[in-house]
Amino acid sequence: MEAAYDYRERGIRCVLLDQIVGSVGRYNDFDKQFKLKPHLPSERFEQVKKAMLEGKPMPPVKLYQIKEDYYVLDGNHRISAARALGRKDISADIVELIPSKNSLENILYLERLEFEDKTGISSRIQLTEIGQYEYLIKQIESHRIYLQDHGSDGFSFKQAALDWYNTIYGPMITLIEKARLMESFPDRTPSDLFTYIAFHQWELGRTRKYGFGIDDLIPKDMEAFRTKMANMTTGDYPDMQRWITTFVLMNVKAKYERKIMEKLFAIEEVKEVHSVHGAFDLIVKIVLSRDLLCSDAEVIGDFVQNKIRMINGVTTTQTLIPGLSKIK
Repeated sequence: MEAAYDYRERGIRCVLLDQIVGSVGRYNDFDKQFKLKPHLPSERFEQVKKAMLEGKPMPPVKLYQIKEDYYVLDGNHRISAARALGRKDISADIVELIPSKNSLENILYLERLEFEDKTGISSRIQLTEIGQYEYLIKQIESHRIYLQDHGSDGFSFKQAALDWYNTIYGPMITLIEKARLMESFPDRTPSDLFTYIAFHQWELGRTRKYGFGIDDLIPKDMEAFRTKMANMTTGDYPDMQRWITTFVLMNVKAKYERKIMEKLFAIEEVKEVHSVHGAFDLIVKIVLSRDLLCSDAEVIGDFVQNKIRMINGVTTTQTLIPGLSKIK
């Protein structure tokens, strides 16, 4: 166990058996799966198991919690019997031990504990940057004031936090998951992306940074987003992935024109290739996808540089991005 300097009484909660990883003072009697060791009598285990099968009330086990792990103070037989019966969780009276080591991991853990104590939202929001839990607390307080100003008198902070979680945070996380944004940010969490989007879109108002159409997905105001999401089911949520149509005007070496056309047309994102007369040799129509956190310019620039300009024989390119369009 990690050294601890403080503790908090967490009361009675339901704990997943897989999170119970050790025992205090009884490690000689049970193995790591809380199976009774062969040399010990099994009468007590069988009695507890029989009582559980018969549905008799059992007192909660007593656990120490250190971060995400739990250690048994009292109740090894009950845990062993519950595992043997295939149960997934158990009622437990929990004392949480607060780690003292001043590491980044522990600082984040302490910030999360404070956030959970203030909001009543437990173990659902995981952030990887110091100070971001405090940002969310300020956001929830802003939401509480909004609810109060719009007729919801008497809303406590925890009530506002639950409403924020259900009507703002939850819908945004659904959008992030629908767009598969986590594939592009393997070292981050969905909660990290929520705070990033919320800060840049709702605090700084950096709409145009992301390209056209972003307000159709996420308005520049947090409460406007809440209103928009209020009557939607998950299946109705707008997709955060957007399509960009762009045209690339190209000059190429004369002897390479046909080969370049074939290579271009073989690229999935290239939809049309035209040989033309005039200042340019080829016109290429491209349709690209982008997610919320990438700008049009970034996506187009990367594609043109890595997929088009690398083709042997291409001399110059010029990119055109449509503003308003009409298509028959």
